[in-house]
Formats: sequence, C-alpha cells, structure tokens
Amino acid sequence: MPDIRLPDGSIRQYKEPVTVANIASDIGEGLFRASLAGKVNDQLVDLNFEISENSTLSIITAKNLEGLEIIRHSTAHLLAHAVKEIYPEAQVTIGPVIDDGFYYDFSYERPFTPEDLTLIEKKMMELVKQNLSVTKKITPRNEAVKFFKDNGENYKAEIIQSIPKEEEVSLYSQGNFTDLCRGPHAPSTGKLKIFKLMKVAGAYWRGDSNNEMLQRIYGTAWATKEDLASYLLRLEEAEKRDHRKLGKQLDLFHLQDNAPGMVFWHPKGWALWLQIENYMREMFKEYSYQEIKTPTVLDKGLWEKSGHWESYHENMLLTGSFSTLG
Repeated sequence: MPDIRLPDGSIRQYKEPVTVANIASDIGEGLFRASLAGKVNDQLVDLNFEISENSTLSIITAKNLEGLEIIRHSTAHLLAHAVKEIYPEAQVTIGPVIDDGFYYDFSYERPFTPEDLTLIEKKMMELVKQNLSVTKKITPRNEAVKFFKDNGENYKAEIIQSIPKEEEVSLYSQGNFTDLCRGPHAPSTGKLKIFKLMKVAGAYWRGDSNNEMLQRIYGTAWATKEDLASYLLRLEEAEKRDHRKLGKQLDLFHLQDNAPGMVFWHPKGWALWLQIENYMREMFKEYSYQEIKTPTVLDKGLWEKSGHWESYHENMLLTGSFSTLG
C-alpha cells in the first residue's frame, strides 16, 4: 500500500500499486490533461509508470523545463516517424534534444531539400492529429537487434550492440513506428502540436569523417504558440546582427572556402581587432593577469573532455592530416 508524497508535502495513500497518470487524475482533471511524465524519487518516468512502494512524486507538465525537454525529445521521434512514412528507405539513427530544440540524423540516398521539410512537417501534424498512444517495452537485447536488422535499421542495431550489457534496452512505439530510447516520452502524439523544422545539415555518423555523411534535420518545439513565435522573432533579430553579414556590409572581413571558419581581415577590420587586443592587454596588466598562447590545431581528445566534441563536432573543422582527428 504505497504512500505518495507530493511537492506540497501532502501524502496520498493507495491500497494497491498505482500509475503516475492515475495519481495525476486523482489530484485534478486539469493536471491530468496537462501531464507529460512524472518524477518518482527524483527519476523521470512515463505517465504509465507503476508505483508500488512509498515514494515522492512530482507531475511533469510543459511548464517545467523537464517537460519542455520531453516535448522536444518526443517531437524528434515524431520527426523520425514522419520521415519513415514518406521515405521508407531512409534509416533512422539518433535524435537528441539540443538548446531550443532537437535534431534527428538519417541515412538517405540524397540530401533532403526545403520542399522535403515542408512535406515532413505536414506529415508530422497529421500524426499529431491522430493522437497516437506512445508505449514503452523493455526488450531483450538480441531481440531488439534482430527487430531493427529485420527492418533494415542497421544503425539502430549498431547502437544497441554498443549499450553496456548491464543497461536495459527500451523501445518506444507510436502507431507503426518503433524507436530505441531511454525515455520518458509524452503519452501521445497529440501532445506535440507546437513545432517547426528549421534546416538540414550534413553530419558524419558518430562524428567520424571516415563514416557515412548523414542528413541532419533540425527542429524546434515549444509549449505554446506564443513561445514559438517569440523564439522565431529572436532568430530573426539575431539574423539582422549576423557577424558574417555585418563583416561584409562594414568591409571588416570576409570568409572563403580555402579556410573554412577562418577570417580574412580587411584593413578596417584588422585595425578594430588590434584596438580591442591592445585594450585587453592593458586590462591584463592592470589586473595582474599573465598572457599565454595555445596551439591553433588540437587533438580531438581535448574537445571530448571539454564536451565541445559531443555538442559541436559537426561544425568543427577537421584536419585529415592528423590521424587522431578522425
């Protein structure tokens, strides 16, 4: 008979095991409708998670940062589902949450186009309207590998084989689409109404330039239409202040393919650089800092330790002449 302690300190008693969804419904119909997941003893779980012993519980909604991340992760799966509906030959790989959104990488015979994104977004909204239930199943490792291989999803099979043996393998299904994921996820596709696909980029499988170039679709998802509109406005304003545009407009610098990501400074731009550099040196001296200089090219191991590699490697310049840069 579990006692459930809620964030306000109140305790609800149950005579038998109870799901997070049932508790949310007992608290109030409004909370139940807004529920996305639960946090049981500080661990995020799906709404259908069953509690059988004394526990603490918080109901997660879109008002929580964790709820917004669940929306974005679930929308990444929605994106993959839509892509498989339209392009069955595409293979799915990974789809994590990132700042302000998500992405999903696909192996496909050609690059996706802006026209493709329009079709995919439309299909995503169709799946939202179907309000498909999202269910979790713990699956034996060998069975999961066979499932994905039988469906031509070799990347997913490879990912499962790399999961430590002590970790369980969980699959999430919605309609006819099944994906590998730890979860938790929104309880149904109907919860995922506020999203927009932003762009397509290339990304090497596992960040290794020796591997296949995949198609990465970026998207954003929010709790309300107002939040989405505000985000898109921020992007629009930032675009007006894009340093690449300003550099050209003010004749400060330019970029060219001979040195991706490197700046070719023009006289006015270089004069500005030197002025800032001299000011910084004066501040260093005034506050007793010492100046050093580090190498321009570094082994990727440093970026793995710092976390930059995991988050930004698709935008980093890799030098093939350094074998460790992969």
